Amino acid sequence: MKKDLLKLLDLSRQEITEILDAAADLKQKQKAGIAHPYLAGKTLAMIFVKNSTRTRVSFETGIYQLGGHGIYLSGKDSQIGRGEPPQDTARVLSRYCDGIMIRTYDQEEVETLAKYADVPVINGLTDLAHPCQVLADLFTIRERKGALEGLKICYIGDGNNMANSIIVGGLLCGMHVSVATPPQYRPDETVLDFAFAHSCPETLFTLTDNPASAARGADVIFTDVWASMGQEDEAHARRAAFEGFQVNASIMALANPGAMVQHCLPAHRGEEITADVFEAHSDEIFDEAENRLHVQKAILYLLMK
Repeated sequence: MKKDLLKLLDLSRQEITEILDAAADLKQKQKAGIAHPYLAGKTLAMIFVKNSTRTRVSFETGIYQLGGHGIYLSGKDSQIGRGEPPQDTARVLSRYCDGIMIRTYDQEEVETLAKYADVPVINGLTDLAHPCQVLADLFTIRERKGALEGLKICYIGDGNNMANSIIVGGLLCGMHVSVATPPQYRPDETVLDFAFAHSCPETLFTLTDNPASAARGADVIFTDVWASMGQEDEAHARRAAFEGFQVNASIMALANPGAMVQHCLPAHRGEEITADVFEAHSDEIFDEAENRLHVQKAILYLLMK
């Protein structure tokens, strides 16, 4: 693998497969009670400019299970939250720690951190990309469906970091990807340029403002909250804009029999997904949440071993 994990656009299909295969091995070891302290004595600095439940707990648990130690650094408790340039933070932490994970707003901050760090940098989330989450999603789909290539995945909702990473990850793995967003909430233009170029001459990618069209024949339906962290002031306007973009029984009826549902959580039942659809697919959704742990352990192992 490359030195860092900053966004899925940086990875090849082979590298994604390497991560998923390592995750499967580590998950099997954990379930069997086989110790795997591959990172004994190593330390991971975990910078949280954005708050988190799943990202913090899964990374902190993961580095511990690998024999290492995680150090939690919140934005308000560290100098990076007081305006220290990321290039200075990178050079300092590189002298203390063996890896850096950061969950923040600006992708450029992550890229700068990686440029100046001498240790691996992992993007735990930015407004552009959520690579660790989507790798866990791909792992969950592969576990349940047996393979990824040829499946159709559908994303309905905001063209946010989840949409961006689902598009890239799905296409790199040979999946058909359909995305339905309101016109004013489309995915990132760089991601769309990649998607349309990658899917030629075969049509592997479609972008529409019609959720029903996107969901037809899907093997997996994805959604996410309509207003992400930092967009709370836009919640009312977004609810109006996303009316009709809910994953509900009508949408699921258009998907293939046995279609999965994936949601990165937290879920707002009654907004982007109905309570009945969420509960009907809760096993898949919480497998997806659990698999954050196994996939991130694989990433830590491959980058820090």
